[in-house]
Amino acid sequence: MAFNIVKSTSLALLAATAAAGIAHAGGLERGGYNIDLLFDPGQYVAESGVTYVAPDRTLKNVRDTNNGNGNLNTRATTASETESYFVPRIGFKASLTDSVDCMADYSQPWGAHTKPGFNWAGANDNAETKISSNNYALTCSYRFDVGPGQFRVIAGGFHQEVYGFKERLVAQIPAAFGTGIGRLDLEGDGYGWRIGAAYEITEYALRASLVYNSEVELDDITGTLDLRGISALVPGGGGLFGRSSPVYGSTAMPESVELKVQSGIAPGWLAFGSVKWVDWSQLQRIPFFVAGTTSPEATALSLAYRDGWTVSGGIGHKLNDQWSIAGSVTWDRGTSQGFGSQSDTWTFGTGVSYTPSENVEFRLAGALSLLTSGSSGPTTVKGVTYGNEISYDFGTDLAAAVSTSLKVRF
Repeated sequence: MAFNIVKSTSLALLAATAAAGIAHAGGLERGGYNIDLLFDPGQYVAESGVTYVAPDRTLKNVRDTNNGNGNLNTRATTASETESYFVPRIGFKASLTDSVDCMADYSQPWGAHTKPGFNWAGANDNAETKISSNNYALTCSYRFDVGPGQFRVIAGGFHQEVYGFKERLVAQIPAAFGTGIGRLDLEGDGYGWRIGAAYEITEYALRASLVYNSEVELDDITGTLDLRGISALVPGGGGLFGRSSPVYGSTAMPESVELKVQSGIAPGWLAFGSVKWVDWSQLQRIPFFVAGTTSPEATALSLAYRDGWTVSGGIGHKLNDQWSIAGSVTWDRGTSQGFGSQSDTWTFGTGVSYTPSENVEFRLAGALSLLTSGSSGPTTVKGVTYGNEISYDFGTDLAAAVSTSLKVRF
């Protein structure tokens, strides 16, 4: 029994695109890492795509539990936390020899955007936070015959940029003394690498791959802490009120391991699945200091994440030479552990692929995520207490995503 590997590969990518619409994946994950293009059998292949995600997480029963910088319990006790966003991706793959393939790509693996605003009881914890990233990668593989298939050794590296800001109400003060708003702007960059292996049997559209992506050390994060919205006449602030101060800090974006498996199960049918672990627990509390000093800390970002796990599976079917469809189900373990709103999610994805010729393929996919319920409040992680500014609940919410892409083979 033989299977068309070109179409089978397309089916796996199609379903993966649908699953990529996970709106509330753990930690700061947005597009993540994806090297599936490396396996395309074409000699030269270009691919571009974009995913639009519209999450809807609503915080309820919000209570200001720390009145040291003003009692905000007279403000709204509900808030819409999330903002919609786009995730672009561009890649190019070339078969340099019969055994060597290389792929260059641009992606945005990490990101977040919450914007509950200032008119809610938790404004002293967060009014708006936005994190973005750029990732420029080169990945190559060497393959050779082993038994009935081919074994592939994979290696590569990438340069990553991470930047963003956070705004919150630092002090509830009379208008004569300023707005009370503080803003932290940050940016940093670093390098990472990946290594992995895969085994493929073309005749059965079978492929299993295991890839490790290293952490990216952001040793020199720089930025500014803008507290000009608070008059220098207001007590406290360590002398930082009324001015904008350069700050610095350091952290690392997480390492990850992903196992992917696909196989033809009947003529025109493909089954696939994946398991991914991401070391989000290394992001706990990130302190920042005024440039030229080592203490005291000027401010900090509190995350208190736990490790992320993502499990996905699905089925694809080739309808005819031009059309294919696929569906997938994904479970993502939330990284919040009593502090924050990142609960478990269930994502149901579906998509369609249209191939008018052997060299051109269009894909359109959609996904719907169920964001499970939970609550946030004071939580102690590794001896440090988080979430003592506010407490809130959240119900089962929804997120929707749509993705489109174009692949051209030369």
